Amino acid sequence: MVDIHIIGTAHVSRESVEQVCKIIEEVKPDAVAVELCQKRFNALIKGIQEFSITDALKGNVLLSLLQIVLAYYQRKIGREMGVKPGEEMITAINKAKEIGADVLLIDRDIGITFQRLWQKISIFEKLRLLWNLLFFEKDDVKNILESVDSLIDEFRRIAPKASEVLIDERDAFMAYNIIKASERYDKIVVVVGAGHKEGIERYLKYPEKIPPIKDLLEVKKSKLSFSKIFGCFVTLLVVLTFAYILTKLGSEIAFKAFIYWFLINGILSALGASIALAHPLSILTAFLCAWLTSINPLIAAGWVSGYVELKMRKPNAEDLVKIFEAESFKDLFKNKAFRVLLVTALTNVGSMIGTFYGAYIILKMTGIDVKVLIP
Repeated sequence: MVDIHIIGTAHVSRESVEQVCKIIEEVKPDAVAVELCQKRFNALIKGIQEFSITDALKGNVLLSLLQIVLAYYQRKIGREMGVKPGEEMITAINKAKEIGADVLLIDRDIGITFQRLWQKISIFEKLRLLWNLLFFEKDDVKNILESVDSLIDEFRRIAPKASEVLIDERDAFMAYNIIKASERYDKIVVVVGAGHKEGIERYLKYPEKIPPIKDLLEVKKSKLSFSKIFGCFVTLLVVLTFAYILTKLGSEIAFKAFIYWFLINGILSALGASIALAHPLSILTAFLCAWLTSINPLIAAGWVSGYVELKMRKPNAEDLVKIFEAESFKDLFKNKAFRVLLVTALTNVGSMIGTFYGAYIILKMTGIDVKVLIP
């Protein structure tokens, strides 16, 4: 029978580091399984960050910012607790090498996890997550470490879909890998976050409940989501409104409506870029292109201003490394790579507000009843 020891750790706790060291020395396992994927292993052990600004701009900028901010908060908590984030994993890996045990990376690829997270959670859940992240109290750190169960329960309440992706799915994935490893090893020490321990033990006890692994690795191809359909609807509404004004109310009012549309979208998009302290050319670009991108569901104002910011700031490889080493929000804000992402995101937020407010103002200005446009 395979002897499996599961250690539930706090990723920023000195006690956890000491516990990992002690148990591995006592058990002397054949293999040490850690809650890491290859990318996280490379970042933690080799200092290699697989991150591309260009890819982030092409993909989901807000998702990239979320990963960066989450990593920042983990470092922040670690400093307060006097421990480097992931130190217990480093200790487990070093101890495994010391006793001649194999190191097993059992977690799902972090890129897949974050992509599945973004696809599954609703816009409201994203906002709740962001709100709770921004107003996280540093005084809560010790309470979190002392009461993992209550933290998990609170997380499930705030973001049920997010907890499903970040906790439940990974519990199943890691349990599957532990079961596969048990076919080759007689004694295994597993080092995972405390929030995963109970779930993994449950799946090890009832392995038939583990979902098909291919389902846990699936990232759905881009398709028409509700947000895209709604965006197309808004675009159609704006275009039809302008067509109605031009044909029914004349070119003078149509020109006036266009000026309103241009200024509202431009000012709010430029305001978003300005809040991010964008380069003047990026701000100007946001102002000039927002009116058009707001009625084009295939391109966003932030992509354009972000591209200009990228060309102006010219972040280098060192900036990409330092973005994951920032000690404060001030350091993050001064980082050229982070600034590009922030300009992109805040320009998009300003453009989104401008689209809805601009449509409202035009309809109100012309006196058009929305029922006329919607059968």
